[in-house]
Amino acid sequence: MKLFSAKNKSKADEIVLTSLSKANFHPFMELENYNPFQRKQNELYSSLREAVPIIDAAINKLIRLIGTFKVVCDDKNATKKLNGFLKNVKVNCGSVGINQFISNYFDSLLTYGTAVGEIVLSKDKDTVNALYNASLDDLKLEVGDSPLSMNVFVRNLDSSYKKVEHKELICVSLLNPEDSKPVGRSILKGLPFVSTILLKIFNTIGVNFERVGNVRFAVTYNPKEGSNFNTKQRVEEIASQWSKAMRDKTQVSDFVSVGDVSVKVIGADNQVLSCDIEIKHLLEQIISKLSIPPFLLGLSWSSTERMSSQQADILTSELEYYRSLLNPVIEKICRYYLRLEGLNDNFDIVWSDITLQDEVELSRARLYNAQALQIESTLAEVN
Repeated sequence: MKLFSAKNKSKADEIVLTSLSKANFHPFMELENYNPFQRKQNELYSSLREAVPIIDAAINKLIRLIGTFKVVCDDKNATKKLNGFLKNVKVNCGSVGINQFISNYFDSLLTYGTAVGEIVLSKDKDTVNALYNASLDDLKLEVGDSPLSMNVFVRNLDSSYKKVEHKELICVSLLNPEDSKPVGRSILKGLPFVSTILLKIFNTIGVNFERVGNVRFAVTYNPKEGSNFNTKQRVEEIASQWSKAMRDKTQVSDFVSVGDVSVKVIGADNQVLSCDIEIKHLLEQIISKLSIPPFLLGLSWSSTERMSSQQADILTSELEYYRSLLNPVIEKICRYYLRLEGLNDNFDIVWSDITLQDEVELSRARLYNAQALQIESTLAEVN
């Protein structure tokens, strides 16, 4: 004998499922699958810059703050020719000038930890024709015959790799490379996990605001005891009419029902979580990794808007370090051009001054230096 037969099931206990809602996720789900031990992460870092705008803005700020440079040779004629070449050299497919090449090169160095460029010669190989920023997706770097050498391989159409013969025309830079490995470390390393939490918060905020404008309703029908109506049929009819009323967005529809029917907004009595403090903590982690003062990115976290001397010194040291990584690339390009032109290859790279502090402070510093020199010269004459 079946104690729990279908005949003993009350009609009032049957449940009608009216609708289903799909889960809402942010569009950068590859960040959820972040593996800190995965070697190839170029696509991950590109997605990270697109997903978190403040990271992209910080990298662009560093590229602008690195400044420009000029080259001064011992021979004035060589200086004129070299600077004219650097100003008008073709870069990639639609750019001109070595500053554009260095900007793209520096962008790749910060984002991926590795940057590769090529010096393109003319057909006769008698002069430098253009500069090219190579895509890291088409290249592979390996240690050469000795630990101090590096081989560059380019990918063919059949996905095989061919060793580059003229390595002297290739410029390679690595940011904080690993020991004995031709792999650079991106400035974004360590940020995917923090950025994923930040994206979850942003996505949740968007979902909450969407529900405020497009609320969900809970319709409850309480049948009276001893009612002769078919409960399941009545619930299905209420669900059908309610869906019909909610489906038409072009006009206002009224819902009329007989019996004890209550309508409530789902989540209306819940308190919205405050996330300002959490977002600030996450942004602090991101900005500390990128070494950019917050107010340069439009964030006002303190009462003062001026950059302190300590922040200026730290940022200046960062920019000087990046310049030291770019100097060998610039020297290689300039020296290659001068030698092909038969000119003296003795030159100096002069970068523009990094002016991060107020002009008043800089003027006051120059005044104090001038006064100190005057006092020292007076004491030397007296002695």
